Amino acid sequence: MKTAADILKQYWGYDTFRPLQKEIIDLVVSGKDVLALLPTGGGKSLCYQVPAMMSDGLTIVISPLIALMKDQVSRLKSMGIQAEALFSGMRHNDIDRTIDNARFGKTKLLYVSPERLKTEMFRTRLPSMPVRLIAVDEAHCISQWGHDFRPAYLEVGELRSLFPAIPFIALTASATKEVKAEILDRLHLKDPVVIQESLREVILDTMLSAARINCLI
Repeated sequence: MKTAADILKQYWGYDTFRPLQKEIIDLVVSGKDVLALLPTGGGKSLCYQVPAMMSDGLTIVISPLIALMKDQVSRLKSMGIQAEALFSGMRHNDIDRTIDNARFGKTKLLYVSPERLKTEMFRTRLPSMPVRLIAVDEAHCISQWGHDFRPAYLEVGELRSLFPAIPFIALTASATKEVKAEILDRLHLKDPVVIQESLREVILDTMLSAARINCLI
């Protein structure tokens, strides 16, 4: 199996990772649930894109922004990575094709809006997808404490019951202690590692429960 450094060089052309990226990737590859708080522009997407290319199967990425999904998919395809996106406004035939590509191993990364997770077409075929990793981008949207709260995010945690052995990674640029606790709770993250970069100090703590998040403040 290629290493994270091999994948980084092959597809992105970089020789080294940014701060914390390698630590997060190693945790995800080892099967740990992770909550990663990295600043905007800190390279959050590589923290799930690199693991996706290191294993067989599909990585599902939950994202709230259609423009961001389209941009990510376009960029990945330009690098020769099989990526697709599901969002509102797509034609039925395109949705059907995209879901089947994910089911039959023709897609490495599938970007999905939280609202699309709730549709019958997606939910009935999801259990047959070869999912190996689930990434929740802009994870603060799951918290009712945050100003970007998206009700559809509340159902993302249901994926845990479908894929109990698959690692989850939740990513956001910033979050209060209340928002962190709610992310951990609502996504049902199991013994997660919380990694946060703040004021040039790295906080790294293995969380045994959402209640212990107070230790990070």
